[in-house]
Amino acid sequence: MRLFGTNGVRGVVNEDMTPELALRLGKAIGSYFQGNIAIATDTRTANEMLKDAVISGLISTGNNVFDAKIVPTPALQYYVKNMEVDAGVMITASHNPPQFDGIKVIDKDGTELARSREEEIEKIYFNESFKTKAWNEIGKVYDIDITDFYIESILDLIKKEEIKKHGFKVVIDCGNGAACYTMPYLIGEMAKVVGINCHPDGNFPARQPEPTPQNIKDLMNAVKAMNADIGIAYDGDADRAIFVDENGNYVHGDKSLALIAGYKVEEKGGVVVTPVSTSSCVEEYVKEKGGSVVYTKVGSPIVARKMIELKATFGGEENGGLIFPEHQYCRDGGMASVAMLELMALKGKSLSELLEEVPDYKMVKTKVECKDKDRIMKELKKKVEGKADYTDGIKIFHENGWVLIRPSGTEPIIRIYSQSKDENIAREMAEKYKKMIKEMV
Repeated sequence: MRLFGTNGVRGVVNEDMTPELALRLGKAIGSYFQGNIAIATDTRTANEMLKDAVISGLISTGNNVFDAKIVPTPALQYYVKNMEVDAGVMITASHNPPQFDGIKVIDKDGTELARSREEEIEKIYFNESFKTKAWNEIGKVYDIDITDFYIESILDLIKKEEIKKHGFKVVIDCGNGAACYTMPYLIGEMAKVVGINCHPDGNFPARQPEPTPQNIKDLMNAVKAMNADIGIAYDGDADRAIFVDENGNYVHGDKSLALIAGYKVEEKGGVVVTPVSTSSCVEEYVKEKGGSVVYTKVGSPIVARKMIELKATFGGEENGGLIFPEHQYCRDGGMASVAMLELMALKGKSLSELLEEVPDYKMVKTKVECKDKDRIMKELKKKVEGKADYTDGIKIFHENGWVLIRPSGTEPIIRIYSQSKDENIAREMAEKYKKMIKEMV
């Protein structure tokens, strides 16, 4: 039986994600690591309930716990990577709606825990083979503050003075999430900041945590109304950043990935790693700048580990999750924010001007509900004609674009992504395969 999904353990609070589950999972994590463990949360309403349950499990198995309170996920990851702790636990459901919460385990190197190690924790959890300690051997809890440590680590890596010269006005939308605790201060070190939704509230009253075009209309309007240079929106735990140009236009994550990847390879050369679901605009732009692209399965931990293996220059996903190896091997909304400002400053161009250089592809995403995903994918393979890639699901190449069909790692659905320079063609391809899969279901 599987407990961990592609992004830790997640569920609806007090239905799937209960204090009882959190306590047992804390005991399983603590039994596996046996040492010092850092913990933090985002702003969700169940953060204290679940954190306290996890902490109880961790100290009952003899671990000392370092409580960083509310911080972005990459802040906790940076702390775990650089300090004398053996692992980290983040209480977050990232971009999911307010009723969800989750538990994510961070390895000693700051990356999300590998699937093989999650399986070991699952065995302990389901077998209840916990290493519970005697009364005089249980762990202790220490409060820590890591926000300055994280902010300063980013400031040390960027050309802050160069950015300051341009006097940028930046509107940031923290979405009532963990970004409230770091991003106004980080961006404020190099630009004039106007903040919206920068008060923490786990009910997410202003917008849903996912920074989609529909959810961040207030930011898009604010950038235009205030004559700002750029807008930046964050998800619930601030490991992803989505940008808005000076005209109030939403910038899709594949475009920001392409821009910063191109900037990095222009500077250093080398390889960019990204999942097979990423738009071809990234590969085209990176090649133009002198780099190359390697594709992986979908999932930021998979991208990060391939980056480590290849000593890649850069990597990321098309959802705004960008990975900067000079800082750490995980998605980082703070690093993404300042990297975009640095790019604008060094090139002396607005965001919209920079985007004109990136090839324009149209992406259509849809899905089909399906309980028997494995059977459908096997049958679909037999029907595929022409060139195809099987890195993650089936990626079928057509003359005017491609279609990616892959089973969800967390839900009973099959996802369909289609891409073309012509939006009508992309839509037609998506509908063709959606109809085919529905008939098979």
